[in-house]
Amino acid sequence: MTRLIHLSDLHFGRTDPALAAPLLRTLERLEPTLVVISGDVTQRARRSQFEKARRFIEAIEAPVLAVPGNHDTPLDNLVMRWLAPFARYKRAISANLEPTFETPEMQVVGINTVNPFAWQSGKLSERHLTRMMEHFGPDDGRLRVAVLHHPLEQSPTLDKPRTHGAKAALTALSAAGADLVLSGHLHTAQAVPFTQVPGLLFVQAGTALSTRTRGTPNTFNQIELSEDGGLTITVWSAADQPTFLPQAPRHYLRGPVGWVRKTGHDRAMPLLAM
Repeated sequence: MTRLIHLSDLHFGRTDPALAAPLLRTLERLEPTLVVISGDVTQRARRSQFEKARRFIEAIEAPVLAVPGNHDTPLDNLVMRWLAPFARYKRAISANLEPTFETPEMQVVGINTVNPFAWQSGKLSERHLTRMMEHFGPDDGRLRVAVLHHPLEQSPTLDKPRTHGAKAALTALSAAGADLVLSGHLHTAQAVPFTQVPGLLFVQAGTALSTRTRGTPNTFNQIELSEDGGLTITVWSAADQPTFLPQAPRHYLRGPVGWVRKTGHDRAMPLLAM
């Protein structure tokens, strides 16, 4: 079985110390094919915070694919932010800011959306999109997953800068035959088809370890590829205790006009936010 674990916004330097060990134990029991971390492994990109993040990631027994987030470039060191914004991330986490992972069932491509010259807003360039399309190549039937920190869509009520180049990115992802886009940044768990391209499923992860929960529990996502070609998504939540427990799983199928949520006795409904 192909099983993805989607973590995001760990924010070492601002974590709940009671959650790290339960999270690692839960990941070990789930035996994922791949653990994805969609950015913000640290709170302020300090060496000590990266060292804690490195030790946590090394304790994960499964393969890990991580991309940086905006908190992973120094905010309080302007010289480093301008000249070598990812130097500490590269030393502690990975020299590859846009890693890839492949199995006979899926292709995963990481995209670095961090704009070092803007604190909050992400950015996708034509280079990002060209590289992503080249990696996916001709459609071979595998699940195609893109991983990035900044969301390509968000509610108009959210007071967050939009990701520059998001519209072009969605067009390119759709043309490349992508199925799934995993992101973070907003600290909320959600699964919904993109408005612009409903053939792409947008899966947002909450924060797994940070105390910056913004009124929601600490969560992570479990994503499984089903035998019918659909996806089953389970949100694991640590609500009132330092233990992650699964919420009710949700099953998604690709319909004629995009992704739909399947409920009950094989009855399909329009996909709703989680």
